Amino acid sequence: MEVTPQVEGGRLAAKGTEGESFPVQATVFREGHDKFAAQAELIDPSGQVVQTSPMVLVLPGLGRYEGWLTPGYPGSWSFRVRAWSDPYATWLHNAEVKLEAEVDVELVFLEAVALFRRAAEGAPEGSEARRVFEAAAAAAANDGASADDRFAAATSPEVRAAFEEAPLRDLETESAALPVNVDRIRALVGSWYEIFPRSIGAYKDGDGWHSGTLRTAAGDLDRIAGMGFDVLYLTPVHPIGSTNRKGRNNTLTAEPGDPGSPYAIGSHEGGHDAIHPDLGTFEDFDFLVGEAKKRGMEVALDVALQCSPDHPWLTEHPEWFTTRADGTIAYAENPPKKYQDIYPLNFDNDPEGIYREIKRILELWVEHGVTIFRVDNPHTKPVNFWERLLADFRESHPEVIFLAEAFTQPPMVRGLGAVGFHQSYTYFTWRNEKKEIEDYLWELARISDDRMRPAFWPTTHDILTPYMQRGGLAAFSIRAVLAATGAPTWGIYSGYELVENVARPGAEEQINNEKYEFKARDYTPGEDNGIPHLLGNLNRIRRDHPALQRLRGLVINPTSNEKILSFTRFARPEETPNGKFDAVIVVLNLDPYATRDALVYLDLTPFGVNPRWDAGPILRVTDELSGQTFLWNESPYVSLDPRGQCAHILSVKAI
Repeated sequence: MEVTPQVEGGRLAAKGTEGESFPVQATVFREGHDKFAAQAELIDPSGQVVQTSPMVLVLPGLGRYEGWLTPGYPGSWSFRVRAWSDPYATWLHNAEVKLEAEVDVELVFLEAVALFRRAAEGAPEGSEARRVFEAAAAAAANDGASADDRFAAATSPEVRAAFEEAPLRDLETESAALPVNVDRIRALVGSWYEIFPRSIGAYKDGDGWHSGTLRTAAGDLDRIAGMGFDVLYLTPVHPIGSTNRKGRNNTLTAEPGDPGSPYAIGSHEGGHDAIHPDLGTFEDFDFLVGEAKKRGMEVALDVALQCSPDHPWLTEHPEWFTTRADGTIAYAENPPKKYQDIYPLNFDNDPEGIYREIKRILELWVEHGVTIFRVDNPHTKPVNFWERLLADFRESHPEVIFLAEAFTQPPMVRGLGAVGFHQSYTYFTWRNEKKEIEDYLWELARISDDRMRPAFWPTTHDILTPYMQRGGLAAFSIRAVLAATGAPTWGIYSGYELVENVARPGAEEQINNEKYEFKARDYTPGEDNGIPHLLGNLNRIRRDHPALQRLRGLVINPTSNEKILSFTRFARPEETPNGKFDAVIVVLNLDPYATRDALVYLDLTPFGVNPRWDAGPILRVTDELSGQTFLWNESPYVSLDPRGQCAHILSVKAI
């Protein structure tokens, strides 16, 4: 009963990733007092059961059992739960009670003889299990031996192993098979770096600004890849409209030379299937994609399904837009924000025509090497549109990944994930306090994990929170550590490494916002030039530790200070390339202004060790940021200075 994960009763598939374990839970019970057991079964795309996992009781009062399964490659998988009455466990429980009370002793062993003979008949002829069962039956029937010896023979490790090999099960039942869409690893794990291509290589002379190009953007790939980023995210590269073009800092009137927002897509030069002439051609785009791939990077392209007033669709398909009562076309609004340079599509007027055109456009970019789409504001489009589109792409282009940029209410965010978005932006950006961060990490790892995968961004080109505005370099360091260790996918917007934290007055976004102007940056390395070294270290640590590449392996470690956060991320042996358990303990000072210290009360569950009665060391931990090694007991002391080292990121070995 109540088998999870399941989405809409199994109509939609739960999320899975190649090499990542996922938990299966079910409420299991039977009438009477007989013992029972259950297992989760993983079914591969061909319909074969390829893995079974014993289910253990995790919520005793509610009868909730849990097992973990690990799909090995992308495809349409499924799972089910099988339960049965366990005659051997039932006999064992009754025998322990009756033998201790010296009640029905001979009857106990007569029942054992019948049980082992039945088990032997069911075991393969000539097998070790059959031999063990026959020997156990003989030992149980030996009334010349003591009860203790007969019981020991009936419960030996060999007998228990034989029941593992040839189990005896009564009254077997199984649940319906529930679907799991298993995606390639990039759907779960990635380090994103966002650029406005026009800014890289842009320069200003007496004639004004000159745009960077796709070729000059390719020239910055060594620097970006050198920090360990493996996804290059491009804001829209399409022609930009001139009607109602926004000026610097979102002013309503553009000055000569203002490039406009790349989200105001479309002009006489083309729409979503074209490249802005200042950036180059499709040949230049292919060059950028190829150079990124040489450096182990994938290219993600922004998909903004909206138009400037100059987009070709306005004349070719005026029915795709909303006409207001005064005869004008409605521009985009998110009160109090207004986007006079953007017209949203009305999907109700010609849903089939819009669907065909958007699918055509996306497939064009896939042909040019785009493997990831970052979808702008998907929550303002019909969910059934996304369900159909994403199902089509899963069938025809299963390698393509879609990220939902949906800063909206949780039901919509989860709903978009449920219908097929591979990743989602999250509320991480606004979670600053210890308790809310702990709760959110747990929610993402074990509550919403069946339908959405999180991407953590400390800032974006639209968002610069008060915490980031005021906290300076320390705040940027703290949030980078938390983003890089708190979720398998994280990203930064270019300039983050330079600690760009000055806001436009009255807004939670940067002043001189790159959406409305060129921004040439000096990335020359130097002691006072930001935190690129930290970002590179974080990506290195993420590459080295499978624990930081998994979502569901998480425990929260309480601490004695409200500004010190700690959690452990771990990967099971079946989730790691070398088949070994991996764990990372993160301890982070959330206060960008002051040194904080605390006792960390470690949850030792993932390590399979117990606290020492003498408070001696239990774990040997190595700080991956500083290289220091410590011997820790279950409640170590830490002190962290945000102006020096704001965090410990610790690899772990049990002593």
